[in-house]
Amino acid sequence: MTEETRNKIETILESCVSRALERTANNKTHRPFHESLLTKELVNASSFERSFSTSFGQGRIEEISQLIAIDSGHESKRQKETRVNVFKGVIDEIERICSSLRSGEKAPNWNQEINKLQAYQKGDTEIRRVITDLWIKKDGIETFISIKTVKPNLDQTEIAKKDLLLLKAHDPDYQTYFGLFYNPGGPERKDYNWTIPSKIFNMKNDSVVLIGKDYWNRLGDSNTYKELLEVFAAVGQRTRKEILRLG
Repeated sequence: MTEETRNKIETILESCVSRALERTANNKTHRPFHESLLTKELVNASSFERSFSTSFGQGRIEEISQLIAIDSGHESKRQKETRVNVFKGVIDEIERICSSLRSGEKAPNWNQEINKLQAYQKGDTEIRRVITDLWIKKDGIETFISIKTVKPNLDQTEIAKKDLLLLKAHDPDYQTYFGLFYNPGGPERKDYNWTIPSKIFNMKNDSVVLIGKDYWNRLGDSNTYKELLEVFAAVGQRTRKEILRLG
């Protein structure tokens, strides 16, 4: 990661912390029972964390992701619109796939699902519009990433699945991913334990899924996740004193 990219990410993080500090300071609520049980410091810390999570949302993750992708030599665009032209049979098959996954009738298997779509090679076609959170291109290879919260709900996950299947049906050479920027279950992919999206994707085995370090290293290189944590830690060292003053 270049120094320029590191500085841009630090600026984003510092801005998120500053806004969270300001909101927390301006919206203090007297909670005598909470403070008696938990201490005032813990109550304020909890309020700050909620405020920071609001500031450090989807848009910031997309922004940092794009910075890292560009740093690694990719062309990149956020909220990329793609017009896909696919057989109507493909659209019907995608609906059947997702319906059977939601109902639990079938287990998710990305490779098998793609193979089903590739069987449709004739008939009428239909144009669909797909919006992708992050699009990157390098060496002629286009990659589409649907970025979601680390604990997505069923509807969010299904919409992402349909979009990614449409993109692969339109062009099998497209690289498509369902990306979560960190793993709430632990350091390794096998630790992911939020069960809801597992109805739609095989979260531990499907090649389309990127979680935590696999997500960041796909945008950059094998050291990107480690470097990014170092950037966060460096900003934390500078902002922690201000946060502690909330108590």
